[in-house]
Amino acid sequence: MSLKFMGKKKGMTRLFNEKGDLVVCTVIGAEPNVISQIKSKEIDGYNALQLAAIKVKPSKVKNVSKPLKGHFTKAGIDPRAVLSESRFEKIEEYQLGQELGVSYFSELDFVDVTGFSKGKSYQGVMKRHGFAGGPASHGSGFHRHAGSTGMRSSPGRNLPGGKKAGRMGFDKVTVQSLRIFKIDEAKQVIIVEGAIPGACGGLVTISKAVKKIGKVNKAAPKKAKK
Repeated sequence: MSLKFMGKKKGMTRLFNEKGDLVVCTVIGAEPNVISQIKSKEIDGYNALQLAAIKVKPSKVKNVSKPLKGHFTKAGIDPRAVLSESRFEKIEEYQLGQELGVSYFSELDFVDVTGFSKGKSYQGVMKRHGFAGGPASHGSGFHRHAGSTGMRSSPGRNLPGGKKAGRMGFDKVTVQSLRIFKIDEAKQVIIVEGAIPGACGGLVTISKAVKKIGKVNKAAPKKAKK
């Protein structure tokens, strides 16, 4: 299993690769994550590492709850805003309070990024589900309404799961196999090709790609024809 490294979406840009092609990229700011807890099979029943990220401003430390303050004090670290736990077998390779930077992904070509999509608030069926809508003329009884959704006879009710107006967006979305364009350890950023979910400043988690492991830039050798 891979650690869920936390960062913030900074925005999008366009960069040139080594071939001279223009590539659309997303910049993720990822300050060092610190290990705030190590769980083992002997004590907790499973092996896992808990990471803490995004330092709390001194003026906001008063808003941290007492249980969390004790948790961070026990780990010997300053309060952080978010925590994330990852199942991890080789816990003996890490220590409590150890900081992990973007160099954790330096030996990889692809990562998976998880975030929450942009919230659209309450929306109707045309925007939420792509309904065509009714006639736009003055004589029309409806323009953007959903129309009839019930039945007069059996079963005489609306069946569950139908397409209705309601909350749209702010869903947990994972984009897999994003190629790493560049890692800048000095600026604590990781640049990936393509787009990731969420608005600028939104929290995202980065992990090793599940479907593409290790270096896969080299093309696989072709099998000889018989």
